[in-house]
Amino acid sequence: MDTTPLRIGYCLSLSGALASNGKTARLAHQIWQENVNKNGKLLGRPVELVCLDDQTNPNLVGDLYRRLLDVEKVDVVVGGYGDNSVAPAMPLIMERKRFFLGLMALAVNAKFHYPQYFVMIPTGPHPNLALTEGFFQIAGQQSPKPETVAILVADAPFSQSPAEGAKENLARQGMRVISEGKYPLSTTDFRPYMEDLKRINPDVVFLCSYINDSIGLVNAMNAVELSPKLVGGAMIGPQNGVVKAELGALLNGLVNYEYWLPVPSLMNPQIQSLIATYQSRAEKAAADPLGYYVAPLAYAQLQVLEQAVRAVGSLDDAALSDYTRKATFGTVVGRVTFGEGGGWAQPRVLTVQFQNIESNNISEFKKPNTQAVVYPSEIASASVIYPYAKAKR
Repeated sequence: MDTTPLRIGYCLSLSGALASNGKTARLAHQIWQENVNKNGKLLGRPVELVCLDDQTNPNLVGDLYRRLLDVEKVDVVVGGYGDNSVAPAMPLIMERKRFFLGLMALAVNAKFHYPQYFVMIPTGPHPNLALTEGFFQIAGQQSPKPETVAILVADAPFSQSPAEGAKENLARQGMRVISEGKYPLSTTDFRPYMEDLKRINPDVVFLCSYINDSIGLVNAMNAVELSPKLVGGAMIGPQNGVVKAELGALLNGLVNYEYWLPVPSLMNPQIQSLIATYQSRAEKAAADPLGYYVAPLAYAQLQVLEQAVRAVGSLDDAALSDYTRKATFGTVVGRVTFGEGGGWAQPRVLTVQFQNIESNNISEFKKPNTQAVVYPSEIASASVIYPYAKAKR
């Protein structure tokens, strides 16, 4: 019987703009590895994780996966955190016909249509729409209903899909775009952008941003006293504990997306244990202090791989893909079934409003009433406070 380490290879952004999210995924993966090795290993073999740093640089990813396959000779590969860590690997993965399970890449397979690709992001078969559906549904439920929307997004590939989805979702609600702009990722002063928006005076401001620019946008918005009726949308940043601690009460009123939060309908003993273990080790790992955004899905990613390997009884890529396409997996984030394009068969994106934040202490965000799930209704923990000015108070 083979007792050599079973090596799982992948890259994460452990440095660069997305390092906080990459380190969060890394710690969740390590907790899974420890649990598996403590509880009988996998195919009788101890699991070893071979994780390379892509530095948040998509130009490095292809060569890193070539190294994993040809030099490190890993047994199986999985995908990294987001689009920039996954899409550049796809041509090689497809050439080698490998099973490939990504983490939070949004719409990678819309281009490749690769049948052996799967992804843990819970945006379902139409990810560009699912990410912002709740934001515009909430807007459309208000009376009087907002009519005008300004869109401001980072000039980066990741923002294209959410922005296109936002336009479709707002049109469904009878709203119209009156301003659309982009800013370079190198931007440090967002005040001119906010002053422009204040002059335009839209009912809704839709933002799509990375981690550091989320901080700059919210600070500038407060500095110029921009006060639309609804603001937020598709910001990668407010989910992060570092951003939460930096902005504190300035986040009040912002409406954004999440994938998991510790609300009663999403809690179970397994995820309670994961979050407790994760948070006890996050500071030492330089990871997000809360872990709510990335850690549950990262842990579930390797649970899916583990269950597929156990069911198939081998590491055969085609067999793993066939099984994953048909099976339902029990994970810390609930039952997961994959559908069209390798995404979740059914979306489960949360729309969240920051409320009642009183300070910059990270403990504020462990309180159940500071991150209110306002959509979908079956998971909602509170109602949206509208308009934005009322929630800011």
